Amino acid sequence: MTNNEMNMREEQVNSSNEYEEQMHAQNISEGQASLSKINEERRNKLSKTEKPKVKSEKTKFITTFLIAILIVMVIATPLFAMVEEVLEMRPGDEDNPILSETVDFQYLIPSDSPFFDAFVDSNRVNILALGIDSHNLTDMIMLVSVDLDNTIVDVISIPRDTFFLGSANQKINAVYRRNPVNSAVAVSEILLNIPINYYVTLSHQGVENIIDEIGGVSIYVPFHMRYDDPRDTPPLRINIPAGYQLLDGENAVHFLRFRYANPGFRAHQDGDFGRIRLQQEFVRNAIVQSIGLNLPDIIRRTFNEVQSDITVREAIYLATQLIGISSENIRTHQLPLTQRGGHFHPDREAIAELLTKIYSLEPFEDEADEDENGDNLD
Repeated sequence: MTNNEMNMREEQVNSSNEYEEQMHAQNISEGQASLSKINEERRNKLSKTEKPKVKSEKTKFITTFLIAILIVMVIATPLFAMVEEVLEMRPGDEDNPILSETVDFQYLIPSDSPFFDAFVDSNRVNILALGIDSHNLTDMIMLVSVDLDNTIVDVISIPRDTFFLGSANQKINAVYRRNPVNSAVAVSEILLNIPINYYVTLSHQGVENIIDEIGGVSIYVPFHMRYDDPRDTPPLRINIPAGYQLLDGENAVHFLRFRYANPGFRAHQDGDFGRIRLQQEFVRNAIVQSIGLNLPDIIRRTFNEVQSDITVREAIYLATQLIGISSENIRTHQLPLTQRGGHFHPDREAIAELLTKIYSLEPFEDEADEDENGDNLD
């Protein structure tokens, strides 16, 4: 083979190689372009499929959230209504009278009364507490006056044997006649027309159950209380040793009821007045000991033990206002009495002095005294 032929042959081989390389490069380029196109299509497909998925998840979340809100509203609205209904409930029978709807005590205050402004404007809540015995007489009568501004409680005890309105044949304990409004009107008049906001009546059994609910009351028993009355219903048997002790419900009722003693045992030297002093001490201790407990729970448990026109909401509010009250801020008083013809009657002048002290008023002089001294003369 000649040199020319060899050269031509070599050129053909080189041309063939270049062509193959060009084709290979073109194939690679086309393959890369095709792959890029495929990847791009995949990305487009993925993006198209993912976006609806995100949108679906958001929609699902919003829908679930709205449904949850609706469920809560459907469930909670009746619950809130039930709570409101419970807070507005009053203990006892549904047909119990409501003082504020029956008697307008402010209207009964004489316009010329020296206590008119104090009774009308003071931030006090006055509650009449009545202990009812098995004969439907008021065995215990107390007016509990709560000073909300100064966190002070004044308890005025009214002896059960007090003769009402100068009557020689009717005691205050017989005014009740199964209606606390009767007692409230009578007590208000005795206390110079003091307004009474609420009443609470308790039976002996109710007191026993409440004392057991709060875990008893600690008190000092000054002497051995021993008395039996088989005629009572049920028969009464009191036997409380002397000394400082925790009284359960049954013994607490016996402690509060004790008036007479068996032969050979000591009774109150001053009769019902000594009994009242011990009742006041017991009430003071019971308030202090119970006020630090779980008040809503106590109110709930003792709800059925009393008859009252105070609502659960009002009772909880008053109780929370008294949290932390000291025994020094629970002041006890006894209705001032005067004895006439062997009977005890309210002493109006001394009652005025007592109310002046309770309502923190300046002592006032009677107009007749002022005229006599020439203070009102020109």
